[in-house]
Amino acid sequence: MRPRHTRTGATILRDSVRSNALLLSGAALLLCLHQACEVAVPVLIGVIIDRAVTNGDLGSLATGITWLAAVFVALTICYRLGARLAMRAALDQAHRLRVQATRRVLDRAMLDTDLRSGELMAVAGTDADETAVLLRYLPQAAGALAAVAVCGGALLVIDIPLGLAVFVGVPVLLLGLQLTAPGLTRQMITQQQGVAETSGSAADLIAGLRPLRGIGAEEAAASRYQKSSQDALVAMRRAARGQGMFMGAAAGISAILAVGVATAAGWFALSGRISVGELVTVLGIAQFFLEPLAVLSMLPGKVSTARASAERLALISDADVVKSRAIMPLGPGPHGIEFRGVEYDSLRGLDIVVKPGECVGIVATSAHDAHAMLALMSGVATPSSGGVWVSNVPAECTDTSERPRPLLIAPHATDLFTGSVMDNLRAGDDDLDPIAVGEVLRTVAGKDVAAAHADGLNHVVADRGYSLSGGQRQRLALVRALLADPAVLVLHDPTTSIDAVTERAVAHHVHRLRHQRRADRTTVVITSSPTLLSVMDRVVLVDGGRAERDGAHADLTAMDNRYREAVLR
Repeated sequence: MRPRHTRTGATILRDSVRSNALLLSGAALLLCLHQACEVAVPVLIGVIIDRAVTNGDLGSLATGITWLAAVFVALTICYRLGARLAMRAALDQAHRLRVQATRRVLDRAMLDTDLRSGELMAVAGTDADETAVLLRYLPQAAGALAAVAVCGGALLVIDIPLGLAVFVGVPVLLLGLQLTAPGLTRQMITQQQGVAETSGSAADLIAGLRPLRGIGAEEAAASRYQKSSQDALVAMRRAARGQGMFMGAAAGISAILAVGVATAAGWFALSGRISVGELVTVLGIAQFFLEPLAVLSMLPGKVSTARASAERLALISDADVVKSRAIMPLGPGPHGIEFRGVEYDSLRGLDIVVKPGECVGIVATSAHDAHAMLALMSGVATPSSGGVWVSNVPAECTDTSERPRPLLIAPHATDLFTGSVMDNLRAGDDDLDPIAVGEVLRTVAGKDVAAAHADGLNHVVADRGYSLSGGQRQRLALVRALLADPAVLVLHDPTTSIDAVTERAVAHHVHRLRHQRRADRTTVVITSSPTLLSVMDRVVLVDGGRAERDGAHADLTAMDNRYREAVLR
């Protein structure tokens, strides 16, 4: 295990502010100037009334209007530049937090966390964004404090009691609001935890839809998701109710303070204590005063939301790892893959040997067995006893950065990414041979996918490939796996969304591409498709977590009832 660093949510927030100190300082300075200019507007109007309007001095009026125009230009420029810097800091930090969380999740040293894949996605996405939002708000809060200070100073010059009302009332208001912050933080943590858990349930439901249908558990899974969603809704309503009461109280108290200042100014004007221009200035300041008070009153809520999201991010950044794995290079091959007395989940002493250069099919009568084998071969899980080996190297220790890759697992549920069809096929390999791409596309009828769109291989694919049909996504995923050309390729139900005629052609072409042209490639196909199994060198029947039979597809079909029930359709 790696040493614990106890990186808390507060640490993440401090690091975020520290790493963006220059941008935040610039944004805060510009927004402070903007707010000072905002306060200068009613002050200038009051001065113009006293010096120009009352006395009928056109020269003073022209000068005052010119200064007023200059102030408006300055406040506009300051706000635009300051807001841009604050937004840049927030967006850049959100990106960095997402990347850090994603790298941590994708690290080969697996995290020891109770968070499911959907929850990890929510934390790395939504919580990273919510944490970074605070950076956009901090310069605004600095500007609001500057506005309060300038407002108080202007009122002190006009009348000391009016200024003191601001300098005493605002700290009391903020102190009272700060006392509610811990409760808001707890509510936000509960809310975001509920949303993340619901996202995790949704991801599990979608990923396990086929096995759930196989055992008839769709309704039970849907009921579980509905309960999780309902719990998240209750938590969100509770948090929204708390924030609403907080904001209502803050707005009410701010309004009372502003109205009090304006009322006192009116009384002072009637008694001759202040001039008409000063009254106009006080009324303008009292009206404007509500805006910075609203910004400051939101500070505890914004901090609470960011703190809650940062605490969620800390669950990833400070999580222990299951174990430290030694990466062991294998070289170009040929390589085989072997299960030796594997005990894991539903597997009970599984023994399978796939020799280098073989093309072997595996028929699992239970979906649990198939998923357990995939988890072990991909290194996501480790068996309680026995092991999975690629040429005497544990599967979880293979080096995925080797080219060609020694082992590639192509699961049934594969994702395509936003970009062109070619980008998805290239998968980061910019040196991919276009001739090889064309050949493999023809091999699995992938050329039909490109031909179906006017842009061909440049056709833009939506997130997760949802702009393509299920069959098109599956064929492109298969093409991508074949182009990677790993020493050992493991496919799981690669043709379930392909019609029977195309499936037969794909089966023969895949076997020819991987094995008839060269003898140093190994292929394992976990499937119950008789079309695919008919081109395998041999087939292994896994039943009850054990390898029960081994032979050619035709022989097993004739001799074993369990095999016939699993593959004939």
